[in-house]
Amino acid sequence: MKRTIRALDLAGKRVLIRVDFNVPLEDGEVTNDLRIRASLPTIRYALDQRARVVVLASHLGRPKGRVTEALSLAPVAVRLEQLIGRKVVFAADSVGEPAARAIEQAGDGGIVLLENLRFHPEEEANDEAFARQLAALADVYVNDAFGTAHRAHASTAGIVSLVADAAVGLLMADELSYLGNALGNPARPFVAILGGAKVSSKLAVIENLLKKVDTLLLGGAMAYTFFKARGYPVGRSLVEDDLLEDARGIEARAASAGVRLLLPVDHVVATKIEEGAATEVLAVDDPAIGDRVGVDVGPQTIRLFTDALHDAGTVVWNGPVGVFEIEAFARGTTTLASALAGSSATTIVGGGDSIAAIDQAGVAERIDHLSTGGGASLEFLGGRTLPGVAALPDA
Repeated sequence: MKRTIRALDLAGKRVLIRVDFNVPLEDGEVTNDLRIRASLPTIRYALDQRARVVVLASHLGRPKGRVTEALSLAPVAVRLEQLIGRKVVFAADSVGEPAARAIEQAGDGGIVLLENLRFHPEEEANDEAFARQLAALADVYVNDAFGTAHRAHASTAGIVSLVADAAVGLLMADELSYLGNALGNPARPFVAILGGAKVSSKLAVIENLLKKVDTLLLGGAMAYTFFKARGYPVGRSLVEDDLLEDARGIEARAASAGVRLLLPVDHVVATKIEEGAATEVLAVDDPAIGDRVGVDVGPQTIRLFTDALHDAGTVVWNGPVGVFEIEAFARGTTTLASALAGSSATTIVGGGDSIAAIDQAGVAERIDHLSTGGGASLEFLGGRTLPGVAALPDA
């Protein structure tokens, strides 16, 4: 267990909170504010504890160490101000005189949002001098950015030893609690659903979960590597040919561990991955796929997968089971999202696409925990140490 913000004395202190405001922007406006809303309890807690000033630090996108106007956090400051109902002072830089001036301008009980940390190459390099510049803005450091906890950057790892006190925020504590309990002490049966494009991105997760789950459902484009490993026709569907042996090994290890491994039994195939393309439902071993591509799970698979959730005690889901961004190919993913929402199990959903699917299905309020960290939740589920968590003091 890591020390949380509740254990710190914040009164009269400058509290630097590393948040994850890496949100989508379009025409200078935030199009999805889930991550901003998720940070509000920690920000409000610090203000309620009479922090002198709350300083928020985040990255946005991948500017590669250069100032990039399209990746400025200025629009995020506007959205945060609307959500929290208080003035937010935006600092034109994340360190130095602009940051110090913004903190002074905010005054007692104020909120400051620093400019994109990754405008400085030193951030991702975990440069000590840059970490010291960030630490100079704070009396207390709080990491509430689970989405970057798998990165050893200046604002997530380097800063910790340079401040008087540090802890995890309320969001980070929730993430570690839900995911930690799922892996360490799940209510059973424990069911995991993994989808998305590539087996390679989830190989470590699959291997780790095979030691922990009762049932593992695999869908999305990653299923086609398993189909080809079985000798099924896959048309033009995405396959990682260098992982065919890994796929066979996973099936064998699941069988020997007594884990029920469920792959799609039918699928929707299309001539093209675009709206309006001609589609057909086929059994996954039907050679009639020809040169078409798999775009969604079929109705029998939807029944198979949703039936597997009926008596579950814990369900973890990461990755869509079809090309859900296109309405015609979204049925499998949205039906699964609705089944998850109707389950009596503890439900945990991670990854941007899965959360977007939950939003699309309109069931976000009925999921127990929406993880804000895609890569971080995968690393955690894969059994890896997260540098941004490891750096923080234990309770």
